[in-house]
Amino acid sequence: MYRIKNITALLLLLLLSSQMNAQLKDAKHVLLIGVDGLGAYAIPQAEMPHLKSLMTKGSSSFEARSVLPSSSAVNWASMLMGAGPTFHGYTEWGSQVPEIPSIETTKNNLFPSIFSLIKNQVPDAKTAAIYSWGGIGYLLEKDVIDFVIPTKDDETLTVSEASRIIKDHQPLFTFVHLSEPDNVGHGIGHDTPEYYAELKKVDERIGKLIAAVKEAGIENETIIMVTADHGGIDKGHGGKSLVEVQIPWIIAGPGIIQNQKLDSSIVTYDTAATIAFILGLEMPQVWRGQAIKEVFKP
Repeated sequence: MYRIKNITALLLLLLLSSQMNAQLKDAKHVLLIGVDGLGAYAIPQAEMPHLKSLMTKGSSSFEARSVLPSSSAVNWASMLMGAGPTFHGYTEWGSQVPEIPSIETTKNNLFPSIFSLIKNQVPDAKTAAIYSWGGIGYLLEKDVIDFVIPTKDDETLTVSEASRIIKDHQPLFTFVHLSEPDNVGHGIGHDTPEYYAELKKVDERIGKLIAAVKEAGIENETIIMVTADHGGIDKGHGGKSLVEVQIPWIIAGPGIIQNQKLDSSIVTYDTAATIAFILGLEMPQVWRGQAIKEVFKP
């Protein structure tokens, strides 16, 4: 009798799993836009119509959190690697190698990321990483990514190259890193008129990436996510205040509930887990992120 109950439970789990996969059948591409230094506090008063349109068309939170410290490399690593610094080992603003040995590594001696999961489980799929801050390059397992394009803080080039890749190759997963408004935050200050002026430009860049998805003919097959590594205060970040730690987390596309403010608690490493779930990938045991399933239509 015990054995029969277990079989019944297994069949029920398989049924629920198949129903969830069915609701995501139209999601064939994921575009992750990472905006460096975009504090969630700034969005309500910012002039960002493209970003706010994504919020209307999808689900969002202004209370997602970075890992600590609220700095760049440690958080970009966490976002892409599905775990925090205790596991992946990158702990600082500009980490180029793990300060703590990664608890697990791939054949390329890096902690498993969303890119390595895709390469291992969907080997024919195309992936891309286009980034304007050079520090991102140290966190990427370049051998498993089809298009790796650093642009040296050139936001115009970042967007044009990402748009070209999206239109010409329609990758399964594309990661685009924008280095503003972080530079303005450091140079002039967060929550300043100049910071909000830069956010308007950031929104224009996001709009161009959305347009590239439409021009590629994959708008109805693409989930777009926008988030950040950290916020900021005065001319810095890295501390424990909410304006430094709280980041936006926005997702829109096929199968995503529209105009929804999320109740789920979100940490930046949940981003990789959510992407893995969307793409039907098995997550490694060392990942600690959870897919934010509240976003999906029932």
